[in-house]
Amino acid sequence: MKILVTGTAGQVARALAARGATHPDIQIVAVGRPDLDLEDLSTFAPVLRSVGPDLVINAAAHTGVDQQEDEPDRAFRMNAEAPAELARLTRSAGIPIVQISTDYVFDGTSTHPYVESDAPNPQTVYGRSKLAGEEAVRAGNPDHLVVRTAWVVSPYGRNFVKTMLSLAQTRDTLQVVSDQFGNPTEAHDIADGLLCAAMARRRDRSFRQGTYHLAGQGKASWYELAQHVLATSAELGGPTAAVAPISSDMWQAKAARPANSQLNSGAFESDFHYRTGRWRERAADVVQALLKDSVHVAS
Repeated sequence: MKILVTGTAGQVARALAARGATHPDIQIVAVGRPDLDLEDLSTFAPVLRSVGPDLVINAAAHTGVDQQEDEPDRAFRMNAEAPAELARLTRSAGIPIVQISTDYVFDGTSTHPYVESDAPNPQTVYGRSKLAGEEAVRAGNPDHLVVRTAWVVSPYGRNFVKTMLSLAQTRDTLQVVSDQFGNPTEAHDIADGLLCAAMARRRDRSFRQGTYHLAGQGKASWYELAQHVLATSAELGGPTAAVAPISSDMWQAKAARPANSQLNSGAFESDFHYRTGRWRERAADVVQALLKDSVHVAS
């Protein structure tokens, strides 16, 4: 099975490439800029013709949450118009498409982990643009899967774990928000889940439903995640620092973060027989991987 993955630098794209390299039945072809550019829709059709995929996973996006508050047009171009064009082209070619989305489509006010049937109510440009991308894919290609995830961490790219380890190299104390909660999710777990879904689609010739949540097991605050990351680093001889809890209103950011980002992944587990790892174990795995290759901690 040949899968075209949009993007080459993002955490999920890199995790998919890593997992695909060891999967006997799957070939991952990851394509990013300049060959496939979310800001140049004319690049999409040539790539689809050249690769000839059995499935497309759109893992590329504009993810600068605060930056997008100042450039909404660019956010919607990359996160909504680009998926719309991919959906149109894949439908014309008879190719299923998987769109990666986010917990930011919700407002974060729920008292329970969000399920797929909960009404979206994004509060940021990023959330609104990603929701528009979901809607465009649903409208553009009936043979689709929208997968929402959250709090992605990995040895790749920019993420919270890498930021904490980098800051701990130069600071004695880190202030971290303690009143925002979610599911830290390791990118390789997302990749494994997506490949399970891809194999199920090949077997069943359809997806059982159009939208799923796929996030790490267990609830954490950013403060709890930071504590765990730095304690693990200390145990392994890496950088560490004290962590001081602060409230969201003490952390100035252009884009409001959801107070509750928890996603219920029960439907994905039931339909695809796949469950992500528990966040503490998976975050520790990321720390260990980064410390083994410590040149990348600050990158």
